[in-house]
Amino acid sequence: MSASNNNTNLNLAVLIDGDNIPSAHVKEMMEEIAKYGNPTIKRIYGDWTSPHLSKWKNLLLENAITPIQQYAYTYGKNATDSAMIIDAMDILYSEKVNGFCLVSSDSDFTKLATRLREAGMQVIGIGEKKTPNPFIVACDKFIYIEILRRETEKKESASQKGKAKESFDKVTPKVVSLISSTISDLSDEEGWAFLGDVGSLLQKKQPNFDSRNYGFDKLTPLIKSTGKFEIELRESAKSKNKLVFVKNK
Repeated sequence: MSASNNNTNLNLAVLIDGDNIPSAHVKEMMEEIAKYGNPTIKRIYGDWTSPHLSKWKNLLLENAITPIQQYAYTYGKNATDSAMIIDAMDILYSEKVNGFCLVSSDSDFTKLATRLREAGMQVIGIGEKKTPNPFIVACDKFIYIEILRRETEKKESASQKGKAKESFDKVTPKVVSLISSTISDLSDEEGWAFLGDVGSLLQKKQPNFDSRNYGFDKLTPLIKSTGKFEIELRESAKSKNKLVFVKNK
């Protein structure tokens, strides 16, 4: 699932675990979510009597997010988790949305993501890189908050004509192998595969695969950087944009 080929008219329910997500980049999160659909329901869960959620309060009105009060009856996040899960199921049965965005780094939402996908919902996860893998792979797509933070830093540094201090993942042999095997899965008799299909299958195989993790805005420059693949531009019968095809060298 990618922003380029997804139906942007998709109605999304955005459910945020306020206890588990930093408030600093909520604007970037909402802009990212808008690439995938229309966030018609936006709720954040937490104990709003707690001082550690105070930074969220000013941001809620700015981003039209509804706070849902959950008192911490016991030590831990169980009350917030339960409230999010119950609400998600109520929203699912209301049939008002086509997809969900679960914003949390907590693996407790793994079963919820799985259940929503079983019901035919698109599920996007957003969380920090510390998010456990079971929750990541339970989503159709998983986006790291660190990516959104970097993009903000890049914009700020560009406006200041300076250089942002960025730390990207390395394109390891394992990543190259994943891309190579995906191309092979989709290739025609001559070994060529349409890049759009390659991107979609990469997402299905590894929901947290994102070119931005490696410092590239798009998949094409990432693939070029490895030197392991051939790239061919072809005319499109339906549009003026050329189609990108890739092949293992």
